[in-house]
Amino acid sequence: MPGSKEGSPNQVSGSNPGHCQRGCLRPAGPMGTSGVPFAVAAPLDDDDKIINGYECPRHSQPWQVYFTYSGNRWCGGSLITARWIISAAHCYKQPKTLIAHLGEHDTTKEEGSEQHIQVEKAYQYFHYNAYYIDHDFMMVKLAEPAQLNHYVQPIPIASSCPTEGSWCLVSGWGNLKTSGVQYPDNLQCLDVPVLSTSSCESSYPNKITNNMFCAGYLEGGKDSCKGDSGGPLICNGELYGVVSWGQGCAQTGYPGVYTKVCIYYDWIKNVIDNY
Repeated sequence: MPGSKEGSPNQVSGSNPGHCQRGCLRPAGPMGTSGVPFAVAAPLDDDDKIINGYECPRHSQPWQVYFTYSGNRWCGGSLITARWIISAAHCYKQPKTLIAHLGEHDTTKEEGSEQHIQVEKAYQYFHYNAYYIDHDFMMVKLAEPAQLNHYVQPIPIASSCPTEGSWCLVSGWGNLKTSGVQYPDNLQCLDVPVLSTSSCESSYPNKITNNMFCAGYLEGGKDSCKGDSGGPLICNGELYGVVSWGQGCAQTGYPGVYTKVCIYYDWIKNVIDNY
């Protein structure tokens, strides 16, 4: 598969004040014992939520995950096996501080479908570059397998890359507002088209790599945003994208930027088999 490599999963470099990541953080600061910088919270543009989407039909996205970090809501993710979740590399925190929440819809209620599972390991893609937010891709291993049922199901990963004009769905519990903060109780969804590489590069000159693509609306008004980082972009029933970054949220001329899952197809298999 294109761009797939094997090797040590944890290596990052730099930080970039020019990009706005969608997990309410910037990956910079003191180094962890694994050589991975701890992600340090910092003021960001309002950029990691679902803006002007709609409440997802209850439990229609059974692969949807959100993480809490030391008890606080953090990033999103996608369950791909009973034991493994895909998220964004910029969402990295020490595994012992992360809890994965599965089977959720209304986060204010105990609905009987929830599973809260401790994270055991987290592997950023080994070429992750925090300065450019490139290779913003991470694999997260649960300490115990999720119990698969009607409310918790894995999503197939895409082996092909997204194509211009495809309609996809992004989901999460991120911020609902372009200014100020209003996090939803219920899981939010938004239908978005995949944009052409040329329009993506025009929106973000010299910032789009072969590992990224844009989806959303150039006219603004609808987007993913703060808190949605690491979450799924689903096209044709497969995981094609990971919520990564953007300039603000839902701003005219600045669509959401997503990590291409297809690039990491072989690496995903390698991590699952060997870690």
